[in-house]
Amino acid sequence: MGVVPIIDISELSSGDIAKRAEVAARLDSACAEIGFFQVVGHGIDEHLIQQMYDVSRAFFALPLERKNAVAQPDKDTIRGYSSIGEQALNYNDDPTAPGDLHEKFDVGPVDVPADDPYYSRELAGTHFADNPWPVEPPSMAEVWTEYFRACDELATRLMRGFALALNLPEHWFDATLDRNISMLRAIHYPDQHTAPKPGQMRAGAHSDYGSLTLLRQEEAPGGLQVFTKDGDWVPVPVVPGALVVNIGDLMAQWTNDRWTSTRHRVANPPRDLTSGTDRMSLVFFHQPNYDAVVECIPTCLAEDDRPRYTPITSGDHLLNKFRGTFETSKAG
Repeated sequence: MGVVPIIDISELSSGDIAKRAEVAARLDSACAEIGFFQVVGHGIDEHLIQQMYDVSRAFFALPLERKNAVAQPDKDTIRGYSSIGEQALNYNDDPTAPGDLHEKFDVGPVDVPADDPYYSRELAGTHFADNPWPVEPPSMAEVWTEYFRACDELATRLMRGFALALNLPEHWFDATLDRNISMLRAIHYPDQHTAPKPGQMRAGAHSDYGSLTLLRQEEAPGGLQVFTKDGDWVPVPVVPGALVVNIGDLMAQWTNDRWTSTRHRVANPPRDLTSGTDRMSLVFFHQPNYDAVVECIPTCLAEDDRPRYTPITSGDHLLNKFRGTFETSKAG
């Protein structure tokens, strides 16, 4: 299956610590070598995943003006709909990069207490902004909310596996995740009836921002590729029932680069194919609490090493990244 290993994580739910530790060792190896792996035995129901695809496809099939009724309001509030070309994921590396050839819809946390000041705009900024659910399809809010919760639970389980992998107490990360600012996104890559601009891709080369990403991809020409340490772009195959997992920049900083946040992209389909290449990805970006301070984990600091990064809060790190990737073409 190539350079991205497949890991059965079902034993992370085992009552046997030795079995959980075995899975953790495999996670450690994958995170150190490539920063990507695929998980089976993850426990998210396939019927729920299919419902996510169904309602998301129904939304993206709407006329543009109806999708724009729930458009992303600004570059700091990653909520709602963004049309094709509004985002350039490799903008942080190349400010002249053309917009990516996809459209997307984003939501943030779904279970936000109404009367707790921690979640208020005054303290949290836009991290707990309201989700602008569309009127159509009518079941979208319900299905997305259920899927968000399922991904959040899985991410917590993986983070506990990460803790074991890093020789930490299993619940070491828990206090940084209980009010997390994660996001759920559906990305639609339509058929390309006209040729892309020079350097334009379905999603430009980038690394993710947070602790980890959960991705469900589907089979179609023009898909996910990872950049290996050998300098090659290698496709990530679609494994039935699996989720692709990769760590983000924040986790690389937390581990003092013991683990790798790997650049990846979504390639264009071959130019002789202008139909049959439509695809969609479901992506959960796991991000710790906005006030969680990310600094070198003690077990990741060798005796003759030093911390490579200045401590930063999860929320500030995320906003710094967002401001580089959202193109203001509509405003301009």
